[in-house]
Amino acid sequence: MGKEGRVSVGIVGASGYGGVQLVRLLMDHPEVELVYLGGDSSAGKSFADIYPHLAHRVAQPIESVDPEAIAARCEVVFLSLPNGFACDMAPQLVDKGCKVLDLSADYRFSDLETYQIWYGKQRQDLAVATKAVYGLPELYRDRIAESQLIGCPGCYPTASLLALAPLLKQGLIVPETAIVDAKSGTSGGGRQAKTGLLLAEADNSFAAYGVARHRHTPEIEQVCSDLAGHQVLVQFTPHLVPMVRGILATVYATLRDPGLVREDLITIYRAFYRNCPWVTICDSGIYPQTKWACGSNLCYIGIETDPRTGRVIVLSAIDNLIKGQAGQAIQCLNIMMGWDESLGLPKLGFYP
Repeated sequence: MGKEGRVSVGIVGASGYGGVQLVRLLMDHPEVELVYLGGDSSAGKSFADIYPHLAHRVAQPIESVDPEAIAARCEVVFLSLPNGFACDMAPQLVDKGCKVLDLSADYRFSDLETYQIWYGKQRQDLAVATKAVYGLPELYRDRIAESQLIGCPGCYPTASLLALAPLLKQGLIVPETAIVDAKSGTSGGGRQAKTGLLLAEADNSFAAYGVARHRHTPEIEQVCSDLAGHQVLVQFTPHLVPMVRGILATVYATLRDPGLVREDLITIYRAFYRNCPWVTICDSGIYPQTKWACGSNLCYIGIETDPRTGRVIVLSAIDNLIKGQAGQAIQCLNIMMGWDESLGLPKLGFYP
């Protein structure tokens, strides 16, 4: 245990955007002590050198990554690493008794063959991977509470699945008609230099990418299939918007009962998410904006029906770095530890 009985926590990959969000949030969490910050390329540097705006609160260095040493100091470890790295480290940490929350895609899939096809890495950790639980609390809260290893969802799947879940679970739509049209700010691409994320490239532009082949597609389909009780294919198209943070997912699907109206669906969604403090269903005729969620762990959902086409339209807005990444991981930690689900998480966003 950390000081004053607090749980000792470490972050591997602390210098990235996901890592710095974790640091910021965990520094204010009343039940944890941040005892380790790790990274390879940034090892030996002071965290304050990388993020000077946090120098008055975080004096720790970035240390080299040694699973044995990490496990000796930490009860909980967040892995904020690129895809394909966590699966080499998590088995050692789990074996040592650590609770592990992976923010990459490595432990999101119940079928490792699907992961290997989409991510191109052969895996040797099948025994550990079968124990992982998909970390979307609104759908899998009970499983998360009993797990030692969490595969935290991607930001696009989080926004998309929270919009789709009530429709699929209640059998309200024809599943194969589901289309997800989603937009993300540039921070979703991480902190590494990439040509497409340069200001001169991304500003004053709006573009789709990963069309018909984005890696979040099978992740969305896996959960949709679980909710529907049979295999579901989803058309998913992501877009890059010239803003820093936020995701807006617009979901379209054909209703089984075209007589359902907007107010019916709002009632259904509010009942479905009645015990979910981080999902807010908008009033009739109100549609969410990414700015509403910026800086918070909230997901705002707006609902509309189109009697002319017989379709439902659901709009879901989140902060991709909070509810779509670091905040959701901490939400999972709270559930794993038996704490209040909202502990240490921002309930109000930044506005304007």
